[in-house]
Amino acid sequence: MHTVEIAEHLSLIDLEPAHVENLIASYIVRGKRVGIIETGPASTVQNLLSGLNELDVKLEDVTYVAVTHIHLDHGGGAGALLKELPNAKLVLHPRGVPHMANPEKLWSQATLVLGERITELYGKPEPVPEDRMIAASDGMILDFGEDVKLRVVETLGHASHHLSYYDFLTNGIFVGDSAGIYIEKAGAVVPTTPPPFRLDIALKSLDKLLSLKPDWLYYTHFGRGDKALKRLEAYKSQLKLWAEIAKDGLEKGETLEKISERIFREDAAAQRALKFVEENPVLSVTVLKESVEGILGFVKKFRY
Repeated sequence: MHTVEIAEHLSLIDLEPAHVENLIASYIVRGKRVGIIETGPASTVQNLLSGLNELDVKLEDVTYVAVTHIHLDHGGGAGALLKELPNAKLVLHPRGVPHMANPEKLWSQATLVLGERITELYGKPEPVPEDRMIAASDGMILDFGEDVKLRVVETLGHASHHLSYYDFLTNGIFVGDSAGIYIEKAGAVVPTTPPPFRLDIALKSLDKLLSLKPDWLYYTHFGRGDKALKRLEAYKSQLKLWAEIAKDGLEKGETLEKISERIFREDAAAQRALKFVEENPVLSVTVLKESVEGILGFVKKFRY
């Protein structure tokens, strides 16, 4: 299993769903106690456990499993993972708690939006007992000992139950899907804006992240990005550009496919990433179709 040390207290595990590398990351923080940020999907739980073993993490030392949100690729593995972690509790947004306790609706909606091919690749989530969940509030501190602490930062927009986690020691943020998808080989970020995306709220969340003045961004998709302030500002501009193209396309009566083509032609970052997106079995659906649909839906509903 591919593991990378980022700092003395912080490592990344590439979860490699269906052997696809550089798609979903789980991060391990270590003080006296251990935390996991993002479980990834149910299908990669064994890969995550193998990574923990490679990092010499004792399963009984894991106290918090923190997810940025409950979408299958971020929190779908929580139920199965917690069965292996006797002392761990799941940290998540309060709105996510009932859906993790009974994930049937989550699974059916994901299948409807993503299609059976991708949901089967991710695997069906298992329920999480309510007494093993912590409904996190903005500003809450997760303390792992030895000065290793994370602050919960509510960052809605991508989803109505999205959290990020600020790492004090590295001045970095685990951003989940609040700051896009980082494709390192392309040197580019592309939006992740599925329906029902809220651009107005997402922009406020990005301002909130900017106010922390971070040096690093830790992307679930995928990896560590430097020059955090520059990246966050660029993502704000990128989201606004997508919305402007969508608005113009709708006014002209263009199809979703036509608007998507225009976006990837007029957005330089998206253009650099296009080849990698098209070749990826997941991103080719979620970015080319789902993210554009989310932007279009927002523009239509809120007359942006």
